[in-house]
Amino acid sequence: MTRLPWPVALALIGVPLAFGSPPRQTEDDEYTRYELLGPDGSAFRISYDVSATTPGATVYFNPIRKGSVATDEAVYDRLTGKPLGFDVVPGTLARAGGVEDAEPDTSYIRVTLARPVPAEGETRLLILKTYRDPKSYWREGDTIVFSRSLSIKRNAIVLPAGYELVACNMPAQVLADPDGRLLVSFMNPGPAEAPLVLKARRLRR
Repeated sequence: MTRLPWPVALALIGVPLAFGSPPRQTEDDEYTRYELLGPDGSAFRISYDVSATTPGATVYFNPIRKGSVATDEAVYDRLTGKPLGFDVVPGTLARAGGVEDAEPDTSYIRVTLARPVPAEGETRLLILKTYRDPKSYWREGDTIVFSRSLSIKRNAIVLPAGYELVACNMPAQVLADPDGRLLVSFMNPGPAEAPLVLKARRLRR
């Protein structure tokens, strides 16, 4: 009887091999900017800056949150400003690629990096997408509401043109964007997601 080498035998019966597992995806220095679009469409534009830090990685996975319909995706390499190739894949492929907590029913943007992430270095990315999500952004009488749990530590929400902030449940800095829109910026210092609830209304002329 021919004996198979033990790694081959284990693979044939479906036992995962530790040395075949990809390194865990890591990232750093994340910043998200949410630009609220016209409230009737419940849509907002996301600009997500992130540094991919997994040594040797050639791809990076970014989730599309459940309940949100994503459109107008684009990805850029921050070093060169050039667009990067990407596709949308299921969570099973993200998990196989090193995203340990990826759920099978969650979709991911899989970005092809311009170069492998250097050891003890990083690759800086800009990921753009538009979400439509009536459960996160809606109209309430003459007020608009943006209610969303945010896990990223640094965030900014840009109000639609002509709107003023009337309530925010998180300590925040309110600034004027160069185009006149109000920008609500805040930090999330805790380990849990920040349950942000922000309300605004159109300025009275």
